[in-house]
Amino acid sequence: MSATVRQLAELVKGKLQGDGEAVIRAARPLDEAQPGEITFVEDEKHARNLHECRASAVVAPASVRLNGQALIQVADPLAAFVLIVRHLHGRDELPPHGIDKQASVHPSVHLGANVSVHAFAVIGAGSVLGDSCRVHSGAVIGRDCTLGNDVTIYPNAVLYDGTMLGNRVIVHGNAVIGADGFGYRDQNGRHVKVPQLGHVEIGDDVEIGAGTTIDRGTFQATRVGAGTKIDNLVQIGHNCRIGCHNLLVSQMGIAGSSSTGDYVVVAGQVGIVGHIHIGDRAMIGGQAGVTKDVPAGQHMLGSPATPEREQKRILMTLEKLPEIRRELRRIKQHLGLADEE
Repeated sequence: MSATVRQLAELVKGKLQGDGEAVIRAARPLDEAQPGEITFVEDEKHARNLHECRASAVVAPASVRLNGQALIQVADPLAAFVLIVRHLHGRDELPPHGIDKQASVHPSVHLGANVSVHAFAVIGAGSVLGDSCRVHSGAVIGRDCTLGNDVTIYPNAVLYDGTMLGNRVIVHGNAVIGADGFGYRDQNGRHVKVPQLGHVEIGDDVEIGAGTTIDRGTFQATRVGAGTKIDNLVQIGHNCRIGCHNLLVSQMGIAGSSSTGDYVVVAGQVGIVGHIHIGDRAMIGGQAGVTKDVPAGQHMLGSPATPEREQKRILMTLEKLPEIRRELRRIKQHLGLADEE
């Protein structure tokens, strides 16, 4: 699809400067855009690269000034550019697929309106799916699961028995929700499994990345609050309580019975031990090891994780250790003390 710059400006409700009749056939990032295409910059810092850009039009904030290119000024360039990309490149939304004859849906399952269940998907007895749910090929939904409206389950994702999803939840491929928690006790020298009899509850507007696993509770629910976004390859242990609007980045893991407040950010490869709490709006830096409670609003770095300012002092000191060691050796020599290696 193609459109004029003027049409695109009207689409995003932006202010047009320059040639509004130029025809745009594609939308691409700043370093890839060519003549006949549109790009965007989010702020003045990125605008410095525009002099090398060959795009015919740019979406930018009002503070950016251009020479020669058509400009669409908007308050939120990224959101506007997403809308333009979808308009120029997006595929039409597919109509409801219905129930594929090669899907396995138990007769007791209750399906809302406009549900799509693709070939080789499985839905177990007693499960309930709300309106406009989409279950892709190879996905498995166990018995007595409950899905809200407009839920998407991508290929090969697995929802164990009793899993509960809110509205507009997205579960990406190969995620596993509701598997047994890692609970064992020593009995006569053997590791004996503690039955995992709980389930998982996921709030509205949660997105769960590919390959992520969220374990069921031992006796109660493992819960993820509304609006939380979970990256690929994240592990959430049994009995955890994840707050609302968290951001959990790839390869982080949180052990059983720990909890987070709201708007917590946990960066990649962070490890969080069990039975601790991370307060509202706390931020945990990449590869940190969290071994104790984190107060609300605290920024933590390192392993073991310490407050950001303290950890930066430690890192600065570590950089100076060779110099400190040499100075200590000179002092000991001056005092006639033996230098033990």
